[in-house]
Amino acid sequence: MPRTITKREMVNRITADLDNKLTQNEVLDIIQKLIELSTEALANGDRVVLRNFGTFTPKLVKAKIGRNPKDPSKNVPIPARTVVKFKVGKHLKETVAKASK
Repeated sequence: MPRTITKREMVNRITADLDNKLTQNEVLDIIQKLIELSTEALANGDRVVLRNFGTFTPKLVKAKIGRNPKDPSKNVPIPARTVVKFKVGKHLKETVAKASK
């Protein structure tokens, strides 16, 4: 079963990789700011491109009619909404593909 890498573990690893040139709190602040700026940009309809990692794009999903699983004869309106799509970058895709061989 694959491990889960948390934000805290990333902070610890980045701090160690930088030979403690930045404190864990400084690294955490940078990661948190990256998340906040990305979230804000996506909420404003902008794309977020992280070269060699991937692209996050907000996409409007049109309203549609669904079915109630408990009573399939009833239609359920599903409102339009915005979702975030992720397209994997070339480097990430190649690295993961190599690791699975």
